[in-house]
Amino acid sequence: MATRREAPPERIRSGEESDRRLTAEYVAARALVESGTLAEAIPKILQAICEALDWEHGAFWEIDPKERVLRCMESWHAPGVSFPGFDVTSHQLTFASGVGLPGRVWASGEPAWIPDLTHDANFPRAAVAAREGLHACLGFPLRHDGAVCGVMEFFSREIREPDEDLLRMLATVGNQIGLFLERKRAEEELDRYFNMSLDLLCIATVDGHFKRLNPAWEATLGYTREELLRKHYLSFVHPEDKAASAEAASHLAEGVDLVHFENRYRCKDGSYRWLLWTAATQPERDTVYASARDITERKEAEATLARYASELERARRRLEEHAARQAQLLRELEIAKRHAEDAAEAKSEFLANMSHEIRTPLNAILGMSELALRSHLSPEQREYLGAVKSSSHALLALVNDILDFSKIEARRLDLEQTPFDVRECVEETARLFAFRAEEKGLELLCHIDAGVPQEVIGDPGRLRQVLVNLLGNALKFTDKGEIVLAVVREGNGSDGVTLGFSVRDTGVGIAAGKQREIFDAFVQADASTTRRYGGTGLGLTIASRLVELMGGRIGLESAESVGSTFHFTARFGRVEQASEPRGPRAALAGLRVLVVDDHATNRRILEEMLHSWGLVAEAVESAASALERLRAGEPYALLVTDYQMPEMDGLELARRVSKLPAESRPKVVLLTSVGQSEMEPRRRSTVAAILTKPVKHSDLLDAIVAACGEGASAAPAASGPARSPRRAARSLAVLVAEDTAVNRKLVSAVLGQRGHRVTAVENGREAVEALAREAFDLVLMDVQMPEMDGFEAARAIREAERASGAHVPIVALTAHALKGDRERCLEAGMDGYLAKPIDLDQLVAAVEGLGAPGPSGAPVADAQSEGFDERFALARVGGDRKLLGEVVRLFRADYPKTLKRIEAALRRKDGEELRLAAHALKGSVATFGARRARQAALAIEQRGSARRFAGAAADLKTLRACLRRLEKDFVDLRLVRKKAAAKKRGRAR
Repeated sequence: MATRREAPPERIRSGEESDRRLTAEYVAARALVESGTLAEAIPKILQAICEALDWEHGAFWEIDPKERVLRCMESWHAPGVSFPGFDVTSHQLTFASGVGLPGRVWASGEPAWIPDLTHDANFPRAAVAAREGLHACLGFPLRHDGAVCGVMEFFSREIREPDEDLLRMLATVGNQIGLFLERKRAEEELDRYFNMSLDLLCIATVDGHFKRLNPAWEATLGYTREELLRKHYLSFVHPEDKAASAEAASHLAEGVDLVHFENRYRCKDGSYRWLLWTAATQPERDTVYASARDITERKEAEATLARYASELERARRRLEEHAARQAQLLRELEIAKRHAEDAAEAKSEFLANMSHEIRTPLNAILGMSELALRSHLSPEQREYLGAVKSSSHALLALVNDILDFSKIEARRLDLEQTPFDVRECVEETARLFAFRAEEKGLELLCHIDAGVPQEVIGDPGRLRQVLVNLLGNALKFTDKGEIVLAVVREGNGSDGVTLGFSVRDTGVGIAAGKQREIFDAFVQADASTTRRYGGTGLGLTIASRLVELMGGRIGLESAESVGSTFHFTARFGRVEQASEPRGPRAALAGLRVLVVDDHATNRRILEEMLHSWGLVAEAVESAASALERLRAGEPYALLVTDYQMPEMDGLELARRVSKLPAESRPKVVLLTSVGQSEMEPRRRSTVAAILTKPVKHSDLLDAIVAACGEGASAAPAASGPARSPRRAARSLAVLVAEDTAVNRKLVSAVLGQRGHRVTAVENGREAVEALAREAFDLVLMDVQMPEMDGFEAARAIREAERASGAHVPIVALTAHALKGDRERCLEAGMDGYLAKPIDLDQLVAAVEGLGAPGPSGAPVADAQSEGFDERFALARVGGDRKLLGEVVRLFRADYPKTLKRIEAALRRKDGEELRLAAHALKGSVATFGARRARQAALAIEQRGSARRFAGAAADLKTLRACLRRLEKDFVDLRLVRKKAAAKKRGRAR
């Protein structure tokens, strides 16, 4: 329990208390004097007052100006006693004005005394203080300029009555401490400013020695502070600047208030920095105060500007000297320009006249050739006339380009102004390239924005000419990916409408340095003699000029190996009473349609087209997703699906949809590419309509109306099997170089039936060796073979023929007609090429015509066939079932080894071996019409070419499944024995 201190006799008590007050005041003052910093002074003051007044605990509270609260910053307690709980609580709490002892001192600005804090209602720490035995407490403010800047509080374990004299003394001490605090803060701020300044600050004596330096000196010059203090400051000044610096120092010594000057100071590394000085003196203290700013960069810039000014002055004089000559040259150039324009006009007129003169007999050649081709001709005569007609068309296209260019150059080309249907014009133009796109495996898309008007006034022929040129170029320079023709409405006016057209491809792209030049006449992106792509270089020039005549501009965005986008605008007139765009019947409004396509761009185009007619369209990216929705009970009236999709194609999707319950079974519209629409009636019965891509706006609408109404499209009949080949008029010696046993057997048997003598080898090296041993009338050369491919072999054969002057025709065999294949074949010395799977009529025509392929008359394999297509395979062997059996046996003996090659290449990640093995198997399975198997092999081949092995395992799994299906079909058709087939299927697994 606390005890109340007994008061001694008045005289004695008064003397002791007075001594204590004086002692407290003295020790506090001494602590202030002896402390260099605020952090050093506070603990000393707390200790001094506690010991002088015989109090056990003291604390210092500082005002937080941001949050406006008091925080306990320092505490002290007498030796031998401790108040840990109270001390921790004090440091954790903050007090607002008026709260607790520190808060009430802050609020009142006066000292406060509490005899016993346990009975004080405004003491939040009372509980913890009572537990640790504290009772009496006092506090006094630290003041400066009339404001409280902090509070000190002291505690005793005894109950003490207030002492007014002591409180007054402590108030005085508080004022002294407040002054000290503010002075120390000011000194610390000045020191901080001095040390943080980027300028060089110093205090020096009048006689030239540094007394104090800030850190910027060391950062700028590299010397340490001690190195600078040891020497006279003129020892660092550049010799050329010492006199001026000494003169400035003398002015300071004479009492000049402010001096400005520049000089160069030597750095520790020997270089010099320019300094701009501002200095002042305090003569009575023999002290100079100065600051210097590093102006080296400014000096260097001034020197550079002076040098440039001198050079500009010399250039100005030279320009004045050339001015008279330039004026004379301009006059001469004007005269030369007029002569050149006259010559260009004459040239254009001559070119136009000559083009017309050439075109007249050329038209006659074309007409007569067409008439002759309609008469009774021998195959050889028909072949010759077909070549004449083909060459004449090529020459006519070239002459037309030259004629158009000459008309444009002579400003004699006028545009028609006639109403036409924009959609029909654009979509029909795109359809012209559908077959070529399908041959190359490209996705050709046409997207016409809903805002494009139905009819405009302009020249549809010239618009079509520009689009044909851009689409033709896109197809020529694109091997894989997509080509998108897009039309949007870009602007309106009182007199017409501006449409924007673009053709985007994913082809080889155009180098940045060639993008401007390709619109110039006779310029090509690749002008070398070994270029892959032909052409005169006039197409884009004519397109550019035509676009300008249509009031627009043409442009290009391209990146090499990424693709190109040619875009142009054209101005068209308005049709006063334009026909309304075709729309669905009223009964179709709100019809729910599910779009299925693995190609994102095509999905978006179809969705926009359907939405523009008021239909409710949703899209998914796979057949599996579509079936999932339909089986979940999603009500769709129509399913628009692409035919060629991975995992499950559109025809298989239609077949599965046909087996769904009637309430969840939508009508199916199938979108297919050219060459894939010849399907069996039993398969086409599952679809309501089949449309060829790129899908025309009007065709799709008609198909939807027919599918959801009455009269769905009927399926055309499939073509019958090809005729058996007859005996040839002349027996030829033919060398077949093919690494796949199936293809060797097939070609050898078919040509043997025609009466030709066939020698078969397995690679290009053996073909070269065979030609060195004996003579042949023709060589059929596979392009991709091990050891030596077809291109290398052809070049070796042509090299060997130079000495003898002989020439044996070489026809290339390739699995697919890639961009530039014909050019590569001709460059290697070949005379033509045939695409696999090998067509009988084309093969016979190529061999017996010595390299001139004839028209195809063979049927097309079922595009979705997973197994054996007997009709297709029999057509490939001329209907000879015995020969077909031999081909099947060869295939079954060969393909397990090829599968092992594929597996080994995948394990080693050997892209080239994977490509060759898959290529060989692809050609074999194509012989039997197994399109799904061929697609899987093609996918593996492409992964090997690109060295992208992710996903190859799934393709191999698909390929194995197709091969097992083939084995089953061979048994069902009695082409092999059942036991042997079962054993083979086990190996395939």
